[in-house]
Amino acid sequence: METRVTKLLGIEYPIIQGGMAWVANANLAANVSKAGGIGFIGAANAPGEWVRSEIRKAREITDKPVGVNIMLLSEHIDEVAQVVVEEKVSVVSTGAGNPGKYMKMWKDAGIKVMPVVASVALAKLMERAGADMVIAEGMESGGHIGEQTTMTLVPQVADAVSIPVVAAGGIADARGFCAAFMLGAEAVQMGTRFVVAKESDVHQLYKDRIIAARDIDSVVTGRSTGHPVRSLRNEMTRQYLNMEKENVSFEELEHLTLGALRKAVVDGDVKMGTVMAGQIAGMVKKEQTCKEIITEIMDDAHKVFNSVKFLRSFVWERQSLCFRDREHKRLECHRNFMKNIK
Repeated sequence: METRVTKLLGIEYPIIQGGMAWVANANLAANVSKAGGIGFIGAANAPGEWVRSEIRKAREITDKPVGVNIMLLSEHIDEVAQVVVEEKVSVVSTGAGNPGKYMKMWKDAGIKVMPVVASVALAKLMERAGADMVIAEGMESGGHIGEQTTMTLVPQVADAVSIPVVAAGGIADARGFCAAFMLGAEAVQMGTRFVVAKESDVHQLYKDRIIAARDIDSVVTGRSTGHPVRSLRNEMTRQYLNMEKENVSFEELEHLTLGALRKAVVDGDVKMGTVMAGQIAGMVKKEQTCKEIITEIMDDAHKVFNSVKFLRSFVWERQSLCFRDREHKRLECHRNFMKNIK
């Protein structure tokens, strides 16, 4: 399936794996790319040399393009920004800030830049700054979230910019994939679905918690701090929400969640750790390989698109019949009216 995104990134399918902190390492990213999508190594707050090491590990697994997701608030941001240039990474995605400071350096190195945006204003700003595409991420996603839903954000961003738009947040299967394209996207980014991939190195208890999740199991903490985070309900989120109601200090809330993501991902502490996952966690029912996930979505997407084509012709036919019926009734009514006034 060819779109502007697949052509820009040199990939077969318009499916992108989100660069999730502590989750998206070389193994996961490389296997997503190997399967025809594109995987991203999550730099998070890691030092430059760790990122360099992961890039090189990924290249031992596949010769397909692998990207790096860069968190702009990282204390190591300057060195990570330089490492992706030195390692000739083909594409970076960015979050938690404005990548303007590094844009010229990356563009001069031939790196494609795709910032995550949560508003039309930011999408326009990124286009003016030279971004090759933007990732419009709705609040259905796991981790740090904005205020708009994917359903409302994607079409508004697609209308506002001329560069390609990638839809993210609340996408787990072919139905979400097709819906994103109907909204104006030219690719999708998924996170939660890939967390439970067989090539994902997260703790098994983390995967099991996602697979066991119900539709109502995600919750947002941190609204009072201005940094809302979506994760799955557990003892930590219960305590956090109670503390927010009691208006405790920001420092106390920070202390509760310090290192909590690592606890869940690495140690398997799904009670007091932060089990970041999107609202679609309730739709994820099994572990699959990256190839199986991507193949399933693309195969099912063709079926959905074909059914939409059938529905479109069916609806058009019905509309035509209705129109002819209404026109007949209108003419009949007009004739009766004319008879009555004679």
